[in-house]
Amino acid sequence: QVQLVESGGGLVQAGGSLRLSCAASGSIVSINAMGWYRQSPGKQRELVALIQSDGRTNYATSVKGRFAISRDNAKNTVYLQMNSLKPEDTAVYICNAAVVLNSGRYFADNWGQGTQVTVSS
Repeated sequence: QVQLVESGGGLVQAGGSLRLSCAASGSIVSINAMGWYRQSPGKQRELVALIQSDGRTNYATSVKGRFAISRDNAKNTVYLQMNSLKPEDTAVYICNAAVVLNSGRYFADNWGQGTQVTVSS
Protein backbone atom coordinates (compact mmCIF):
# COMPACT_ATOMS: atom_id res chain seq x y z
CA GLN A 1 0.00 0.00 0.00
CA VAL A 2 2.99 2.28 0.43
CA GLN A 3 5.87 2.58 -1.98
CA LEU A 4 9.15 4.31 -1.23
CA VAL A 5 11.43 5.05 -4.16
CA GLU A 6 14.96 6.28 -3.57
CA SER A 7 17.27 8.00 -6.02
CA GLY A 8 20.55 9.88 -6.05
CA GLY A 9 23.12 7.30 -5.07
CA GLY A 10 26.35 6.76 -6.95
CA LEU A 11 30.12 6.80 -6.87
CA VAL A 12 31.92 9.83 -5.48
CA GLN A 13 35.43 10.63 -4.32
CA ALA A 14 36.17 11.27 -0.68
CA GLY A 15 35.29 14.84 0.21
CA GLY A 16 32.53 14.97 -2.37
CA SER A 17 28.78 15.37 -2.02
CA LEU A 18 25.63 13.50 -2.97
CA ARG A 19 21.96 14.21 -2.47
CA LEU A 20 19.52 11.35 -1.95
CA SER A 21 15.78 11.59 -2.46
CA CYS A 22 12.97 9.29 -1.37
CA ALA A 23 9.39 9.74 -2.55
CA ALA A 24 6.50 8.02 -0.80
CA SER A 25 3.30 7.13 -2.59
CA GLY A 26 0.21 5.04 -2.00
CA SER A 27 -2.82 5.14 0.26
CA ILE A 28 -1.27 7.74 2.57
CA VAL A 29 -3.17 10.20 4.72
CA SER A 30 -0.16 11.56 6.54
CA ILE A 31 3.49 10.77 7.20
CA ASN A 32 5.04 11.02 10.64
CA ALA A 33 8.76 10.33 10.84
CA MET A 34 10.87 9.81 7.73
CA GLY A 35 14.39 8.54 7.93
CA TRP A 36 17.47 7.28 6.22
CA TYR A 37 19.27 4.13 7.30
CA ARG A 38 22.34 2.48 5.83
CA GLN A 39 23.73 -1.00 5.68
CA SER A 40 27.08 -2.28 4.52
CA PRO A 41 28.22 -5.90 4.16
CA GLY A 42 28.69 -7.64 7.48
CA LYS A 43 27.21 -4.79 9.46
CA GLN A 44 23.83 -4.17 10.99
CA ARG A 45 21.49 -1.59 9.53
CA GLU A 46 22.02 1.71 11.30
CA LEU A 47 20.05 4.91 11.54
CA VAL A 48 21.68 7.80 9.70
CA ALA A 49 19.13 10.58 10.12
CA LEU A 50 15.51 11.03 11.10
CA ILE A 51 13.08 13.89 10.61
CA GLN A 52 9.72 14.26 12.32
CA SER A 53 6.64 15.82 10.74
CA ASP A 54 7.32 19.03 12.70
CA GLY A 55 10.86 19.24 11.37
CA ARG A 56 12.76 17.98 14.39
CA THR A 57 15.83 16.00 13.35
CA ASN A 58 18.19 13.40 14.78
CA TYR A 59 21.52 12.30 13.37
CA ALA A 60 23.98 9.52 13.96
CA THR A 61 27.08 10.87 15.66
CA SER A 62 29.23 9.80 12.72
CA VAL A 63 27.39 12.09 10.26
CA LYS A 64 26.61 15.14 12.39
CA GLY A 65 27.82 18.31 10.75
CA ARG A 66 28.22 16.59 7.37
CA PHE A 67 24.74 15.31 6.49
CA ALA A 68 21.45 17.21 6.48
CA ILE A 69 17.99 15.66 6.29
CA SER A 70 15.00 17.61 5.04
CA ARG A 71 11.50 16.91 3.77
CA ASP A 72 8.87 18.33 1.48
CA ASN A 73 5.53 17.39 2.99
CA ALA A 74 3.60 18.48 -0.08
CA LYS A 75 5.56 15.96 -2.16
CA ASN A 76 5.83 13.24 0.52
CA THR A 77 9.56 13.33 -0.11
CA VAL A 78 12.57 13.20 2.16
CA TYR A 79 16.08 14.25 1.19
CA LEU A 80 19.54 13.56 2.53
CA GLN A 81 22.29 15.99 1.61
CA MET A 82 25.62 14.33 2.21
CA ASN A 83 28.76 16.47 2.25
CA SER A 84 32.40 15.74 3.06
CA LEU A 85 31.81 12.09 2.28
CA LYS A 86 34.25 9.52 3.64
CA PRO A 87 34.99 5.97 2.45
CA GLU A 88 33.33 4.68 5.62
CA ASP A 89 30.05 6.21 4.43
CA THR A 90 29.95 3.57 1.69
CA ALA A 91 26.74 1.57 2.11
CA VAL A 92 23.28 0.94 0.75
CA TYR A 93 21.10 3.81 1.94
CA ILE A 94 17.53 2.86 2.67
CA CYS A 95 14.53 5.13 3.21
CA ASN A 96 11.88 4.55 5.87
CA ALA A 97 8.57 6.27 6.51
CA ALA A 98 5.97 5.91 9.25
CA VAL A 99 2.58 6.60 7.70
CA VAL A 100 -1.10 6.77 8.47
CA LEU A 101 -3.03 4.99 5.73
CA ASN A 102 -6.46 5.78 4.29
CA SER A 103 -7.78 2.90 6.38
CA GLY A 104 -6.70 4.71 9.53
CA ARG A 105 -3.99 2.19 10.20
CA TYR A 106 -0.58 3.40 11.35
CA PHE A 107 2.20 1.55 9.60
CA ALA A 108 5.88 2.17 10.30
CA ASP A 109 7.53 -0.79 8.59
CA ASN A 110 7.84 0.80 5.14
CA TRP A 111 11.19 0.50 3.42
CA GLY A 112 12.55 1.48 0.04
CA GLN A 113 14.68 -0.78 -2.10
CA GLY A 114 17.86 1.10 -1.23
CA THR A 115 20.37 3.09 -3.23
CA GLN A 116 24.09 2.38 -3.31
CA VAL A 117 26.52 5.06 -2.20
CA THR A 118 30.19 4.34 -2.81
CA VAL A 119 32.91 6.72 -1.65
CA SER A 120 36.37 6.13 -3.06
CA SER A 121 39.53 7.17 -1.25
